[in-house]
Amino acid sequence: MATSKMATEVTEVWDKAKLMGEGVENGGTEAIKSNPMLWGVPGHLTAEEADTFVRFKEEFLKRDQAFKDTVYSFGLEEGEVWALCRWLRARKFVYDDVIAMIEEATKTRDEAKKTGFYPNHQDSLGCGLSLYYDQYPQLYSGVAKTGCPLFISKPGILNVDAVECITTLDGIVKFHWYIMMHDFAQRLREQKKSNDKFNRFECCCVLDLSGLALSQLNSRTLAIIKEQAAIDSICFPETMSKMYIVNGPRFFGATWKIIKGWLDPRTASKVEVISDRKTWEKKLLENVDAHQLPSDYGGTGVATDVTLKKEVPGNIKRINSEIIALRGHGSSTHEIAADEQVTIAIYSKSKSGAKFTVVNAHAKAKGAEPFVTDFAFKHEGGDSATDRPTNKIITPTKIQGPVTLKVKADTMGSRWSSANFLVVYEVYEK
Repeated sequence: MATSKMATEVTEVWDKAKLMGEGVENGGTEAIKSNPMLWGVPGHLTAEEADTFVRFKEEFLKRDQAFKDTVYSFGLEEGEVWALCRWLRARKFVYDDVIAMIEEATKTRDEAKKTGFYPNHQDSLGCGLSLYYDQYPQLYSGVAKTGCPLFISKPGILNVDAVECITTLDGIVKFHWYIMMHDFAQRLREQKKSNDKFNRFECCCVLDLSGLALSQLNSRTLAIIKEQAAIDSICFPETMSKMYIVNGPRFFGATWKIIKGWLDPRTASKVEVISDRKTWEKKLLENVDAHQLPSDYGGTGVATDVTLKKEVPGNIKRINSEIIALRGHGSSTHEIAADEQVTIAIYSKSKSGAKFTVVNAHAKAKGAEPFVTDFAFKHEGGDSATDRPTNKIITPTKIQGPVTLKVKADTMGSRWSSANFLVVYEVYEK
């Protein structure tokens, strides 16, 4: 979001003495010994760090609007001293490194900035949020005791094959810009508005690896993580208050070493990997009040699946999906209750395509007519990394429940070809 659209800057006067702790409750560098996270925070600077801050501020005020917009990426509400110190911490108060980082970040975000940071998330992804989150569950839910928004991501459930049927890596990157600049930033500003003592624009993260299989840790999965981490490291530094990686399988240790290499050392030091549920629940409750923590993570707050369902648009009751890894023939089945009706859509980037037939799974061959017969589906776009997959609704009208549906797919390619098709069930109440 451009600075011209931001609210009035939060103005505080911080001279060198105050930066070093004078007049600040529990200020000074001694407090860092008991709480290392206070390092580089206003009120806890050394004399040398305070001098660097003053020099940086003088240079900041001389710079053009693009440079200033980069520093104030979350809005003027963050406050000058807090925003500047956040960038200074990212480069350990080495003045030249800080300036170089902001200049690089300004270039990195330039293209996204021209679009307003992709304000329409559906245009960015090419699909609805609920469908995307069905393949890669992630959400904000409550706040930590520090006031930081609590973010929960479930890469253990990430279905990369399905994600590639509905969007592209380019779309995911654009969506990440949207999340950081429109969603996360707005949450920070709202928290600041409700709590004027909330100054550290950061996030507390839970990375849940439950269900993670070794096969999921392929180059495609890691590419998604790497692209997002690269943007955050250069454009949104020092925004992670704490990260808890929970339910990690034994093999995750080797993968963590790879991912850790993409993070700066200070960020990596904020990460705790905890597999035992009792241990991580206790740790989360030390940092998040019970009513702010979802019930499926040891708190009393709204469960994550309930929160995610709120993303379902309009009058849709729920969205379910299933991947068909097609080589010749394949199928998907789904139960529709008596008070429900459904439309079915197919998403894919398969050029060879497939024919789809929808039947009542329990009807005898001599009985019911198919709901859909030999619907020909084929990707109509290009093959580049930025060309979005094709999607089509294959049901001419809503199918009424109760019924157990079977979606049958037959390849239109050679018998040796293989392709992925995502079957999406949009279920409505009658």
